[in-house]
Amino acid sequence: MPIVSAPHALVDSDVYVDLRPHLGRDIYLKCEGFNFGGSAKMRVAAAMVAAAERDGSLRPDTVLVESSSGNLGLALSIVAANKGVAFTCVTDRRCNATTMQAMIALGTDVIVIEEPDPVDGLLGARKARVQQLCRRDPRFLWLNQYENPANWMAHYEGTAPAIAKRFPALDALFIGAGTCGTLMGCARYFKENAVAPRIVAVDVIGSANLGGKTGPRMIPGLGSTVPARALDLSLVDETVQVSEEDTIRICRALAATGFLFGGSTGTVLGGALRWLDRHDTDRSLRSVVIAPDLGDRYMDTVYNDDWVLENFGPRAVQAAAWPE
Repeated sequence: MPIVSAPHALVDSDVYVDLRPHLGRDIYLKCEGFNFGGSAKMRVAAAMVAAAERDGSLRPDTVLVESSSGNLGLALSIVAANKGVAFTCVTDRRCNATTMQAMIALGTDVIVIEEPDPVDGLLGARKARVQQLCRRDPRFLWLNQYENPANWMAHYEGTAPAIAKRFPALDALFIGAGTCGTLMGCARYFKENAVAPRIVAVDVIGSANLGGKTGPRMIPGLGSTVPARALDLSLVDETVQVSEEDTIRICRALAATGFLFGGSTGTVLGGALRWLDRHDTDRSLRSVVIAPDLGDRYMDTVYNDDWVLENFGPRAVQAAAWPE
């Protein structure tokens, strides 16, 4: 096990959950939440801050600022606190209380957006506030996870090679579509290899990332009101969209086996199972699902019966088995 002197030095995880005993398929979850940020965003936060240090844009008086629904905001809070850098996170009302409190505890100035932009929703309103802050004060530096190449490079250099090393003969890789950093970094890496798995992008219904119609989304993490600027669908073999109700059912089915994962993980696994039902009828394919988060920050939502009942009805509450 590593010995670290900075929290963001711990980003690599070689932990996989073997789901064969539960699903009868050769499928594994790559757990990206075993770090001090609790999600795959720890890797991105460390990479973007390091890039800002290298190019000289991070100065002693800099105030880092970022738009985030939660996980990246927490990861950047950790990096900023360790480096003694001021950080402002612009989030929105969907950010869970645990994440928000953790950011504040780490010294982050948290701004919560309550009203969505009429066209671009809460994401658009968050970005607009970030841009407003940068115009008002030149000390603010927007890392811009949506367009920063350090986002996808972190996965090109880290996540994808780790998967290739562990699974040299992989048939399918399932990756969530949020800012699409993980998706693009892994897709670019594997497309450069002679033997590459099928790259399947998974998004939530209500998101515009994969060409879907925008609509209400209750669970923060994956998805976007507008297509991610980093997304290049020519690098993706297939796409799948998953309902938030299926996300909840998958998360609760995992919890019933003792594995407590977050909403993004539930969505990506749900998409993987839907794709495999169509393309792996003889259950011979080996696949990996990138699991971006753990479940501790979803106690008030995905794992809260009252919240699920209010927003999705009794069917989602009662389901503790794998969807048919």
